[in-house]
Amino acid sequence: MTETNHPLDIDIDIDIDIVVPCYNEQDTLAAHVRRLHAFCRTSITHSWRITIADNASTDDTARIADDLAAMLPHVRAVHLAEKGRGRALKAVWGASPASVLVYVDEDLSTDLAALEPLVAPLLSGHSDVAIGTRLADSSRVVRGGKREFISRSYNLLLRTTMGVSFSDAQCGFKAITRQAAEHLLPLCEDDAWFFDTELLVLAEHAGLRIHEVPVDWVDDVNSSVHIASTATEDLKGMWRVSRGIGSGRVPVADVYDAIGRRPFTPPHVGILGQVLRFGAIGVLSTVAFAALYALSRPAIGAQAADFTALLLTAIGNTALNRRFTFGVRGRGGAGRHHVQGLVVFGIAWAITSGSLVVLHAAAPGSSHGVEIVVLTAANLVATGVRFVLFKAWVFRTRRRPERIRPGTEPAATEPIPVEDAPRTVRGA
Repeated sequence: MTETNHPLDIDIDIDIDIVVPCYNEQDTLAAHVRRLHAFCRTSITHSWRITIADNASTDDTARIADDLAAMLPHVRAVHLAEKGRGRALKAVWGASPASVLVYVDEDLSTDLAALEPLVAPLLSGHSDVAIGTRLADSSRVVRGGKREFISRSYNLLLRTTMGVSFSDAQCGFKAITRQAAEHLLPLCEDDAWFFDTELLVLAEHAGLRIHEVPVDWVDDVNSSVHIASTATEDLKGMWRVSRGIGSGRVPVADVYDAIGRRPFTPPHVGILGQVLRFGAIGVLSTVAFAALYALSRPAIGAQAADFTALLLTAIGNTALNRRFTFGVRGRGGAGRHHVQGLVVFGIAWAITSGSLVVLHAAAPGSSHGVEIVVLTAANLVATGVRFVLFKAWVFRTRRRPERIRPGTEPAATEPIPVEDAPRTVRGA
């Protein structure tokens, strides 16, 4: 990463570092940076600088960025060898001495009047992360119906499947304290558009406070974002982050121990999110069941093949749902859960084996293909029964984080009250 600075700039004691990631923005960069610079000079009361983060542009963006840095005080330009908004923010934020790290989209779609309200709660120590939201009732947004639908659907999916409460993951108007960034940036794996979402999900699951600012926002009709490919990568990212947090591979508990807000209950996945996760695992289990049955049926017979396939998939199904659907971490209670899971398995087996008995009574000599179809349908019914029993019986008690400082939470035998759960703080 190389950089260009104004000759008179001395980068010490900076309160706010405003990063502008850009890629091939030669037509608009100069005008937008000058506009941002003029606003900061007249409206920002804290010390600040603007950092243009050139993401390996192939046009004249790099030269324009260097010219702006040489001409305008408190503006610098950095150049990265590889493309990626997340990569640029991790590199620039990670090296910045500022107390609060900000990023704004190059097109300045968000009204800059929200900049001071964005950073104020971070500078005061009230919050750890701040985001602009286009989805608040008081936000004023101008954009097409297609993008509005995609944005609301994406954020709804996040809230229902990942148990988060922030309203707008992808608005290009965010800020984070340097302390929070030092803990979260090493955990963020995405280098592109999903970086925003990953950062916020990790922040909320680590018990950090997220402040929301309703913004006025006008869509950039010339945006180069490819919706289909971005959506695909976002879905992959959601699965990766959910799996990382659920398995403990991503140590959000360490961040909570270091700087998390107390009292704190881990974000809870709602009923719709649980249904979606359980359904996805159920589909995998059903496919695995059909494959195992087809492979073992010729050797051991229909009933034995049904029992074996269902037993193996039930064990995997219980383990996956324990971790990902109902958010149970650690080994505590695992044995009891699997015993209860086997009881649920027995009920499911009764449903599927009963379907075979009915099939053979109604249509003797049915082919193996017909058996597989009937058993697959019965297994789907058994999956629904399994969800109800898992939620109402096996995993009915909510668990707290794996590591909690002594004296800061209720006794281990007490459930954590719902009212202690973290909530995003929505600003004016």
